[in-house]
Amino acid sequence: MATTKWVLDPTHSEVLFKIKHLMITNVTGNFKAFDVTAEAEDDSFADAKIIFSTKVNSITTNNEQRDGHLKSPDFFDAEKFPEIKFSSTKFKREGNGENFELIGNLTIKDVTKEVKLLVEFGGIAKDPYGNIKAGFSVVGKINRANFGLTWNALLEAGGVTLSEEVSVAAEIQMVKSK
Repeated sequence: MATTKWVLDPTHSEVLFKIKHLMITNVTGNFKAFDVTAEAEDDSFADAKIIFSTKVNSITTNNEQRDGHLKSPDFFDAEKFPEIKFSSTKFKREGNGENFELIGNLTIKDVTKEVKLLVEFGGIAKDPYGNIKAGFSVVGKINRANFGLTWNALLEAGGVTLSEEVSVAAEIQMVKSK
């Protein structure tokens, strides 16, 4: 059976993350430069093959000093490892609804680990220009230490500056290739 390729609509998509700071609040950020492709046998997206990548240098937390630190060898080491990559191994529908479980290999720096994300399929619609689009909301959590992102600082009263758990979320709109 022939597959259909779907490509990213970057103007209607975003990739976000959130991490506990001082264990009292969350700091949020996003990646401005990323790409997603999907190949599926039909519009249900069952068993679709999904590839994602983002440029580490596109990270922003609305604080230049913090962004520079995140790009440094203490964290992502953007000069040596310029991309974060994900390749799906399974995309399966959960029950009869529009929810999917997305499992795949995430590579940060030189470490690849399997991760599991939850995806809500928003449906398919035709835009005013005749393009067929599909929408997805993605959420999940990763342990940054599993990928070699171990920088931290001890607090005077005990505890650490940053949690190991990072929440990730994305709003992805795809365009069906013609």
